[in-house]
Amino acid sequence: FNWALRSPWLCSTLISNQKNVLFHCSAFLPLTVSAQSTTESCPAPRLEAGYWVPVQDFYKHETKLPYACNKGRKPAAEGWWATSTCLNGIWSPQPQCIDEKACIAADIANAKYTEQQGSWYEDGHTIRITCNEEYDPKGWKDTAKCIDGKWSPVLVCEKSLRACGAPPQIPHAVIILQGYQDLFAAGTELQYECEDGYTVEGGDTKTSIHCIARKWTDGPVCSKWASRPGTGHGGGSAGSGTQAEGGVSVERCGEYPQVQNGDVVLVDALFLRYQCNSYYTQVGSDTVTCHNNDSWSQLPVCQVAFCALDPTTALFPRGLKPEPQYIKEGEEKFLPCIWRYYSSRVRCINGEIYFTRCKYIRMLFTFNLPQCS
Repeated sequence: FNWALRSPWLCSTLISNQKNVLFHCSAFLPLTVSAQSTTESCPAPRLEAGYWVPVQDFYKHETKLPYACNKGRKPAAEGWWATSTCLNGIWSPQPQCIDEKACIAADIANAKYTEQQGSWYEDGHTIRITCNEEYDPKGWKDTAKCIDGKWSPVLVCEKSLRACGAPPQIPHAVIILQGYQDLFAAGTELQYECEDGYTVEGGDTKTSIHCIARKWTDGPVCSKWASRPGTGHGGGSAGSGTQAEGGVSVERCGEYPQVQNGDVVLVDALFLRYQCNSYYTQVGSDTVTCHNNDSWSQLPVCQVAFCALDPTTALFPRGLKPEPQYIKEGEEKFLPCIWRYYSSRVRCINGEIYFTRCKYIRMLFTFNLPQCS
């Protein structure tokens, strides 16, 4: 009977030779093997033009192996020597010796490469970076060239002079749809929402602020909500009039008042309703009533709600040469730059135009396929 193969008991080899094997077995101790505890050793790495210590055929899991390179070469890492770690049969990172004139990929804080190719670049290669939106390239330099093992110039992303710090804390309100961060790009819009039982002016519970030239626009005031008495007219229980208390027929006040850049869009027996033209925004109530003293209630104001993009006066980021045009308040556009696949994001906020730097974008092609009927 082959106890080594068939016995469920825990056995250990005491004496072993080619003909006989003597086992010591303990009954009722089943052998359990856990796959999670199994680790693989690593064979000696293959390293061209380099060497490592200590030299062995195999290395245990998690062994850290230092290595260096022959003259004219250097490790594919910062420094004249590097370290690779054995992780379950694989060396990470893989030991590699490269030309000493090559450049290691620079680790630039708050930036990313427009075209990341690997951990190192050959002598003479040029890279371009894009800083995060809250940062600008120092000296507006966003390209560097590998020259004799070093990048020139040294690229740095510094805090944008137009960026804003942490947004203001407003009583009885929270910021929604945005995780916490301590720096925001110019043009950023953040939305606040009042807590239950509170509203901002106009009865809404949500409002926004914008980052403009290092400052946040004024935040909302969340006030305790209080219900107002109904303003139905004529004693009807289902009236939908919106007249002010004491209002009379609009005919009594005579000619309808004019609102610059706005028009009357609804005439009711007891009120007028106005609407601002395109590219203008309304300030105040859109409803106007006639008072008992034959005067009109407060008229709405139609304020300019667009930005005029004038290439002859505006200061544009490098590489952007747009055509004259109008951009609506709050509208966002992507304008092409002089470089292929680069564009600048443009926004109109409170009558001012804000640009981002020209950034590399991935081109998306849309094909209209014919339909078979």
